[in-house]
Amino acid sequence: MQHAVGAPLPPPQGPGSGPVGWSHQAQHPGHPGPPPTTPPAPGGWSGPAPHHAPGPPSRETTGHVQLPPGGPVPLPAPPAEPGTGSATLAVLLIGPAGAGKTTVAKLWASRRRVPTAHVSLDDVREWVCSGFADPQAGWNDHSEAQYRLARRTCGFAARNFLANGISCILDDAVFPDRPVVGLGGWKRHVGPGLLPVVLLPGLEIVLERNAARSGNRRLSDEEVARIHGRMAGWYGSGLPIIDNSTYDVETTARVLDDILARSITSPPAW
Repeated sequence: MQHAVGAPLPPPQGPGSGPVGWSHQAQHPGHPGPPPTTPPAPGGWSGPAPHHAPGPPSRETTGHVQLPPGGPVPLPAPPAEPGTGSATLAVLLIGPAGAGKTTVAKLWASRRRVPTAHVSLDDVREWVCSGFADPQAGWNDHSEAQYRLARRTCGFAARNFLANGISCILDDAVFPDRPVVGLGGWKRHVGPGLLPVVLLPGLEIVLERNAARSGNRRLSDEEVARIHGRMAGWYGSGLPIIDNSTYDVETTARVLDDILARSITSPPAW
């Protein structure tokens, strides 16, 4: 133990000394001395006054920030300027593997003038390291449970971001023929204010983009074609659809913002 220059050395070890050989009540300059004692009560405590744990820090304390709890996301107010402007909104970008959902979502989120977060369902699914249920190995109860758990986790994240003034765009390959698990599940997890948009380029484009992927993000051509065929069910659903077959990422993000601005004013029925 170090002592300041000029401070008295601890007394030698003796009866009543602490484990390091000196009394805890040894007086040092500025030491408050022994704790006060309470007067003895009949059959009661006569030792030092009890020490109560301090209460929670005040809101002004450095490092203690009160966060509003997240609740169901309501519909955003109509923007007062072109595009989505300064609106705080929750977006669900739907599309098959290789549609460019993650790339477009990241660009759209990064170009907004207001705080916006991007949450990818696939990223959240892959938080599971040991015991990851890869659907490519076969769809079963484990893989479906992990999908549902990831969607619920994404919903929690979106609600918390929105409650604290941060927009959120989620991306997922939601199938139109499974409304309870897919779109209906997202609506339950996020709230009625969620704005879904479908990103659906042609099959040739999706196959080309999928071929450039690696790891478990890359699917077989047969699987990509099957998923793309199921996604075609979104036509006629009433949801806005972007065919970005001939668009670059910048153009797709701009079209997405225009569609979202219209969706805020006139939300799609779903």
